Amino acid sequence: MLILVASLLVASPALVSGESARTEAIQPTTFKSGVDLVRVSAAVRDTKGRLVRNLTRDDFIVIDAGVRRPIADFTSEESPLSIALLFDVSGSMELARKVVAARAAARHFLAWLQPGKDEAALFVFDAALREVRTFTSRPAELRDALDRVEPYGSTSLHDAIAAAARRVAGRSTGRRAVLVITDGIDTSSQLSASEVSGVASAIDVPVYILAVVSPLDHPGGDDAASNAARSPLAGELVDLAQWTGGHLFVTSAPAQTSVAARQIVSELRHQYLIAFESVGTSGWHPLEIRTRDRKLTVRARSGYVAGTAGRSHPI
Repeated sequence: MLILVASLLVASPALVSGESARTEAIQPTTFKSGVDLVRVSAAVRDTKGRLVRNLTRDDFIVIDAGVRRPIADFTSEESPLSIALLFDVSGSMELARKVVAARAAARHFLAWLQPGKDEAALFVFDAALREVRTFTSRPAELRDALDRVEPYGSTSLHDAIAAAARRVAGRSTGRRAVLVITDGIDTSSQLSASEVSGVASAIDVPVYILAVVSPLDHPGGDDAASNAARSPLAGELVDLAQWTGGHLFVTSAPAQTSVAARQIVSELRHQYLIAFESVGTSGWHPLEIRTRDRKLTVRARSGYVAGTAGRSHPI
């Protein structure tokens, strides 16, 4: 995958809360050191799709731009979640009552968060991104806000994901992510899927996409995850999610939505946090995280942007 470094520098759309525009730049949490320290969150599953939770530092291998790097820091301890919930309010969501199913999907997800511990914010998007509720550890506030969300306008899905990823990167919790609830249709974005994945990968924010579709557009089945590749949405949305260390789920029934929501929260809670020192040239570095056991599958970001020693870098 070739991603231009310049694509990572595209400015995000304005974030609006209520009637006031937010113009301040959102910066990721930083660690200052004489070297670049790169943090990677990784989820591991076995051949049956089950999360693997008992691995150690010695079980992982880090390949940075083709060169193996030693792991400088490692933890598997649980920490609070910080989630940017990105809700599609474009006009296409009015068709086949998709917005009703999307609200239900968001409630399923919020039900798995731990009040007082995890935090989430609600953003809506059509041609622009707007903040409905800022980050809060009270999920009930977000559920109430969902009832007042109505669809309108065109869709800038890719642009909205990039902006939300930048916003959640500023949170101090260990496990951060963007959850997009959409019908998967993009009509007006300036950014491509690969450019968005570059933005999110550079700041280690996995993007999970929960696509709510009509049963006619979905092959069905009890496991929403296993059928995503056979959906008409497969392609750039699958790649966008996977390159960031996230995943695409396609659902057309409440049971599938419940399964997907539970899997996303469980995966985030049991991520391994790996840090290593970046050595080499500045710019985009392709990254591979794998385990010594080749039967296991690792979800982690596809790369990062290296800086120069002594500067501040995302962790």
